[in-house]
Amino acid sequence: MTEPVRILVAEDHLVARVGVTAILNMQPDMKVVAEAANGRETVAQYRTHRPDVALLDMRMPEMSGVEAAIAIRAEFPNARLIALTTYGGDGDVRRALAAGIAGYLTKDVLHEELLKAIRAVHRGEKYLPASIRALLDAYAPQDELSARELDVLRLIVRGHANKEIAWQLGIAEETAKNHVKKILAKLNAQDRTQAATMAIERGLVDR
Repeated sequence: MTEPVRILVAEDHLVARVGVTAILNMQPDMKVVAEAANGRETVAQYRTHRPDVALLDMRMPEMSGVEAAIAIRAEFPNARLIALTTYGGDGDVRRALAAGIAGYLTKDVLHEELLKAIRAVHRGEKYLPASIRALLDAYAPQDELSARELDVLRLIVRGHANKEIAWQLGIAEETAKNHVKKILAKLNAQDRTQAATMAIERGLVDR
């Protein structure tokens, strides 16, 4: 008989963690071997149990899912990780994929798709549902913001004016103004308020 897929479930909400664990343990080919309630615990539990697949919430206390993924893959380069999260913006997805996460699912996914993703990632494949692939395709790579533009966008989201942005980043006010113009153009936003709203909805900046 084939050994079941050994899984780590990292989720800070107890009810959600218990629910996912119960679903997985009902499958004859899966077994939850560890649980974690925050990012640091996730890394420690991975190190202890060396699961075949880890499900990571992207927003956890102490360390985010992305930070935990980076830490795990630095120590275990072949770690097979899946994001299971509330946040489905293209920025959220791209950050996760850049961290080496092989699958990305939102929490409204059907149980069948969760199981399908685990089996696919366990086989060494990547797994992105059609809705996530369509989301990534909807935003062309040439429209991606630079690291500096993302810094400026974070400060826009926090309500800072150009003068404050310039002071915070140690740049000239005119430079800050130019960054804002480029950001509005790339996001196809009419003003700063719309840019801030889009940044949050798309997960372009950390919340």
